[in-house]
Amino acid sequence: MTWSEMEPLLEQACWDTLYMVGWSALIAVAGGLPLGVLLVLTDRGGVLRNVVVNKVVGQVVNIARSMPFIILMVALISFTRAIVGTTIGPEAAIVPLAIGAIPFYARLVETSVREVDGGLVEAVQSMGGSTWTVVRKVLLPESLPSLISSATTTIVALIGYSAMAGTVGAGGLGDLAVRYGYLRFETKLMWITVAILAVVIAVIQFAGDLAARGLSHRGRSSVAPRLVLLRGGASRAGKPAPERRAAPAEIETVEPTKVP
Repeated sequence: MTWSEMEPLLEQACWDTLYMVGWSALIAVAGGLPLGVLLVLTDRGGVLRNVVVNKVVGQVVNIARSMPFIILMVALISFTRAIVGTTIGPEAAIVPLAIGAIPFYARLVETSVREVDGGLVEAVQSMGGSTWTVVRKVLLPESLPSLISSATTTIVALIGYSAMAGTVGAGGLGDLAVRYGYLRFETKLMWITVAILAVVIAVIQFAGDLAARGLSHRGRSSVAPRLVLLRGGASRAGKPAPERRAAPAEIETVEPTKVP
């Protein structure tokens, strides 16, 4: 097979892979982020401690994570057909990819959020901050670099899942490698496909690591200003501001009267 014959096949396969991975990654982040935060909030010592909810959600996540992707994809055939109207092609592959990635990312989010200093949460609560304030002002900003790294790991895993989905008619680089590289013995095309996947993964990993490092350096000195803003917000909401203690220089000193 010549390069002129391989080029359109590779181009279409790359777009199909990016399409599947992009949409499934967005859905996974949108679904896994609140699920992971909920696992932290409802755990022992959490802001919304609820052992029953935590155990139920945790078991559902564990069961979904333990299922091999190829089995999950076959088990969701009826559900996929009901959602997108077909079971083949990139659109059909997005459904099992997203469902398989949501619990995966949720556990990574849980691990990232647990690393946040509990003293910051207690400080916000002592200032009258609600649960939403704790999540929005402390948990998510402080764990953002780790969340970016977790999202990068999830995207890399989705690329591998998409290659597996290509073996059952989802399209993409996996389908191209199997149909031409394996079934038609086009070894050259198969190795080109492997090289493209390696480059894509390397670029995504580099971009994710760069973003995580940048956010980590920028967020090191942002805790104190954030707490000051929270304190100011609590004062504006009608809560009494803490009394200001006079500095030692402001305290009047009275010299003792000398007795003749």
